Amino acid sequence: MTVSLEQLRRCHVAVDLGAARTRVFVKGAGLVVDEPSVAAVNTRTGALIAVGALAEKMTGRTPDYIRVARPVSGGTVVDIEMAQRMLRHLLGEKLRRQLRRKPRLRAAASTPHDSDPLAQRATVETLVGLGARRVELVDTLIAAAVGCGLPVEQPTATMIMVCGAATTQIAVLSLGSIVTAERIPVGGNAIDYAVIQHLRHQHELLLPSQSVRPLQLALRGNGLTAQGPAVTEIHGRDVATGLARSVRVDTAAVRDAIHTPLTSVLDGIGKVLRVCPPDLVADLVDRGIMMVGGSALLPGLDQMLRDATGMPVQIAERPDTCAVLGLGAMLEGRIKPMVLDPLADAIPEAQPRLRTEFLKLGDGDREGVAAGAAAGSARGGGADGAADDGDRF
Repeated sequence: MTVSLEQLRRCHVAVDLGAARTRVFVKGAGLVVDEPSVAAVNTRTGALIAVGALAEKMTGRTPDYIRVARPVSGGTVVDIEMAQRMLRHLLGEKLRRQLRRKPRLRAAASTPHDSDPLAQRATVETLVGLGARRVELVDTLIAAAVGCGLPVEQPTATMIMVCGAATTQIAVLSLGSIVTAERIPVGGNAIDYAVIQHLRHQHELLLPSQSVRPLQLALRGNGLTAQGPAVTEIHGRDVATGLARSVRVDTAAVRDAIHTPLTSVLDGIGKVLRVCPPDLVADLVDRGIMMVGGSALLPGLDQMLRDATGMPVQIAERPDTCAVLGLGAMLEGRIKPMVLDPLADAIPEAQPRLRTEFLKLGDGDREGVAAGAAAGSARGGGADGAADDGDRF
């Protein structure tokens, strides 16, 4: 999955198909789509009823003949046809008409780190079915690092953690490439599930799936720390009677339930640092960890990572859109590769010194150096001859 910046500059549209949200960036227009990756379908007729935010509101509230589908799971397209129908409605007729005018439409898409060839093929087929002639795949870690402004092209270490809905990806980057990375199957959905199971077992309360995030927002500020609110009132359905009930939940117990799945994330950070070269680890002492992704906004998560690792932890300015904005920056040519040409800088400085050393030689020595240079030029043909020999080797 290696793609050059020159190939990305030829693309017209960038797509970030996430498990939670789908985002589309069009060159010259910016971010045009930022909607949940949800579609509601009528199972009797097969018609698409709603997509995006409206379909997400239907979750758990639909009759039997309406099915709420999520065509993307863990950053991988699991239902190509449904993903294409969802993208068509999210883009709208006007934008699709503009893209159809492109004679050779090129698209770029972000894929999770170490995704298997089948997952990459599903992403390509989804965009090809929408009219793209060529699809370039970019690692989500690199796209997110570019989007949050990290100097990934410099010879220094930058550590990024992409907190997604289904997975958490951790990597150390240097010189525009991934040095070491780890993908952990724990994300925002796992944290939501831990909260729901805690309330079910401890309070015999069934919490609606869409009520988990308001509970997390109630822990805003010092939510995952001991300085957070002591008690929070939530509403749900009683397991035994099936009636609506309100309970006051101890947030300390909720914090313990959230810490359980996050232990895998801390283990992943330690594994990445153990296999990382010592020089790069030394750079991370000052630079720390950059958190991106929608789950990075979980209150108190950054402070928990600071306490566990001892490194500074920062949250990007727009953590949820870093990946697609990074793709857009590469599409529009705002990212310049670092040019490594040390000979061009060294030769002008070395020429006066070489001339001085040549003049210090005796007459016989200078004649020998000149004769040797002429003989070498006759045998090798100068720079071209050396290049030919190298090509044959």
